Amino acid sequence: MRVLNFGSLNIDYVYQVDHFVQPGETMSAASLRINCGGKGLNQSVALARAGVETWHAGCIGAEGLFLKEKLAAAGVNTTFVRQVEGSTGHAIIQVDRKGQNCILLHDGANGRITEAFAEEVLSAFGPEDVLLLQNETSCVGHLLARAAEKGMRVALNAAPANERLKDLPLERLRWLLVNEVEGAFLAGTEDPEEMARVLTRRYPQTMLVLTLGIRGSLAALGEERVRMPARRVTAVDTTAAGDTFTGYFLRGALEGRPLEETLGLAAAASALAVTRPGAADAVPAYEEALAFYRA
Repeated sequence: MRVLNFGSLNIDYVYQVDHFVQPGETMSAASLRINCGGKGLNQSVALARAGVETWHAGCIGAEGLFLKEKLAAAGVNTTFVRQVEGSTGHAIIQVDRKGQNCILLHDGANGRITEAFAEEVLSAFGPEDVLLLQNETSCVGHLLARAAEKGMRVALNAAPANERLKDLPLERLRWLLVNEVEGAFLAGTEDPEEMARVLTRRYPQTMLVLTLGIRGSLAALGEERVRMPARRVTAVDTTAAGDTFTGYFLRGALEGRPLEETLGLAAAASALAVTRPGAADAVPAYEEALAFYRA
């Protein structure tokens, strides 16, 4: 079984700051790091480090070739990572002294994925394979619909939350992964239990996976509910927390592990990731995450 991640590829410019910049404020950053990023790249690295056979498809500009190299070094198949005209997608990330982050995205090449390219890639995959998507690229709706028609199971990490989400055929998903902000955007409520009620009724065949930061996570399908507390660690950088969780959750789900164990392993991996700076580089290897989960 293969996971095709048709996802974003970004260059991350990460600024360490005392606090997030306020309107009208000019502030000096303590440091700048330039990292590989994009939710797509981070999730492909997480899947590969979790031991899943992972293929990445997406677009980069000429200055983004090192992103493809990063994926390959992590064990991801990069056959369908294409160079296109124009700039690579990038993100401006502020990380404050508490380890929290805020992110400004520019689509760049991520917005130049075409239906023709999508069809070319999907032709190499079949019903035994899984498609992972995020809301950081063009053509997400087409990819979701066409993969579902082919019998592929589809997972969507619905980030960032914006109006494009409301036009997607989310009822065709097998897994919908959201954080509190994204869940509230889709469900119209900030209460996690109410989010689960609204979204499972709206999408009865889709498993909702809701990450709640220090309050842990919640998985819901129909009337089933499974909650998992967060692991207590000292956060250094939360940038890759959700992406690590997504990769490790899918490993457990694809193996058919009990939902409690799947959420627990994903929580352990995510907790390790936030104790380290960076995004893709912070994702732990499977054996390390498993040992922490069992500790």
